[in-house]
Amino acid sequence: MNVAETEQSLLAERAYDALIGALRAGQPASGAFLSMPALVAQLGLPIAAVRDAVKRAEAQGLVSILPKRGVLVMDAGPETTRECLDLRAMFDVEGVRRLVAAGQALPLADLRAAHEAVLRAAQSGGAPDLPQRAMETDLSLHDAMATGLGPGLAASLYAQNRNRVAIIQNTRPFLADRIVSAMEEHLAIIDAIAAGDAGAAATAIRAHLEATLRWWGVGYSISGLH
Repeated sequence: MNVAETEQSLLAERAYDALIGALRAGQPASGAFLSMPALVAQLGLPIAAVRDAVKRAEAQGLVSILPKRGVLVMDAGPETTRECLDLRAMFDVEGVRRLVAAGQALPLADLRAAHEAVLRAAQSGGAPDLPQRAMETDLSLHDAMATGLGPGLAASLYAQNRNRVAIIQNTRPFLADRIVSAMEEHLAIIDAIAAGDAGAAATAIRAHLEATLRWWGVGYSISGLH
C-alpha cells in the first residue's frame, strides 16, 4: 500500500468512527434522512471517505443508501427493537456462560458500585446528567458480559448490534422509574455472575430482557434463551 492509499484508508476509518459516533449520539436520529453533502459537512471529512463509511454502516444495517439522494438512518420500529434486544440477550447469556466456565473474572465490585450509585441517584430524584450516566452504566455490564465472547466473529457481531441498540435507545428518554428497575435487574445479573451461577445469570438476563421489551412496548415472553 502506497502513501496515498494509506492516507485514504486512514481517512475512511476516521469517517467511519465519526459516523458511528454521530449515530450513537442520535445525530442523526432513527429514521432521519440526510443528503450526502449534509453528512459530509456534519462529519467534516472528504466525501470519498464518507461514502466508504456509509457503505460499511449500511452493511451493518445502521443506514440505507438511497441512490442519488442520500442516507436514511435505521428505523427503530417495534420489530427492529425486539430483534436487536433479543440478540443482545443471546450474546449476554453466551458471554456469561463462557466466562463462568473459564473462571474468568470480571470487575464485579466496580460494576456493582457504579450500578448502586446510579440506583441511589434515580431513587432520590436524579440529576440532569442521570440519563447519560445510567446509559453508560447499563452499557458497561453488557460490554463486560460480551468479553466472554472472545475476539472473534461473535464479538464483532455484538459490537455491530451494540450500535443498533444505541440508535434505538436515543428514540426515548431513559426515565428515572425505568432507570431504577433496570439497575435492579442488572444487580441481579451481577449477583448471579459473582456466585458463578450461569443458569441464574441466564434467568436474570431473560427477566431484564422481558422488562426492557415491555418498557419499549414490544414485550413478549422469551423461551428460547437457555
